[in-house]
Amino acid sequence: MSTPLSLVISRGVAAVLVAAAMTGGACAGVPESAPQPSVSVSPPARDPGRKVMIIAEENHGYGQIIGSSHAPFLNRLAADYGTATNYDAGYPAHCPSLAAYILLTSGTTDGICDDKAPKAHPLTSDNVFQQIGASGRQWRGYAESAPGTCVLQDHNRYLVRHVPATYYRPVRDDCGRWVVPLGTTGAGALHDDVTAGTLPAYAFVSPDACDDMHGAPGCPRDLIAAGDDWLRGWLSQIMAGPDYRAGRLTVIVTWDEGTSRSNHIATLVIAPAVRHVSTSEPLTHCSTLRFTEEQLGLPLLGCAAGATSLGRPFGL
Repeated sequence: MSTPLSLVISRGVAAVLVAAAMTGGACAGVPESAPQPSVSVSPPARDPGRKVMIIAEENHGYGQIIGSSHAPFLNRLAADYGTATNYDAGYPAHCPSLAAYILLTSGTTDGICDDKAPKAHPLTSDNVFQQIGASGRQWRGYAESAPGTCVLQDHNRYLVRHVPATYYRPVRDDCGRWVVPLGTTGAGALHDDVTAGTLPAYAFVSPDACDDMHGAPGCPRDLIAAGDDWLRGWLSQIMAGPDYRAGRLTVIVTWDEGTSRSNHIATLVIAPAVRHVSTSEPLTHCSTLRFTEEQLGLPLLGCAAGATSLGRPFGL
């Protein structure tokens, strides 16, 4: 798919946060550490119009995506824009998905090593959603197949553990307004915000269990191809939208985790200013959080303070 990928675009914003520590706790094998509060590290001043979008795919290691004939669109993106070849989720591979989503948005796993619903994990730790709301800006969780706003339990292909804002008690009111059904490429919340150029400062996009490559009853047999097709449809639209073309938006496509043996995962950085860049610098979900907070001018949470920003190797 060449035309959308060769859009002529203005200056860019981009990137992904890099690596380093993370906290864990209650789960055997996860290093013990108390949840870390915001650090008094002030990121560099940024254009307040900058925006970051995270798209989280599921349960595939780096080698299952990069170089795979089942993911031609993703591999074209990786070649044409930015790819991190040495990116690890940053927490023990034996822990399932939820820890990744909490790490990506708070800088700590909060000791989680299961996939239980928000009722079992009513988190009060600082998080990027709370930070953005306190700064006077908005965020969105766009959740595919969600039956309503801020749904706190699984429903068919909607898996609540893939929608991190639902776990944080301090943002529950905002969750009721801002964690919304994603819609389709033809209509609905994400389509409308993309085409109107009204994406929020921070967007967390959660495909459903078929389109995020996780799998569920009734999903296509080739989950990688299904996810690749889904990303082709959405990213073609996002990259043609006003926020991206104006250079305000950076899109990060990452995976929650890899396999039961390794959390080495693919991570792509898509922005107008990033072209044909590959980095082997060690990075993690802590790096992605740091990049997000730097771009949005927010204090660095938890492991983000000690991580290399994903933006650094991509010049962002």
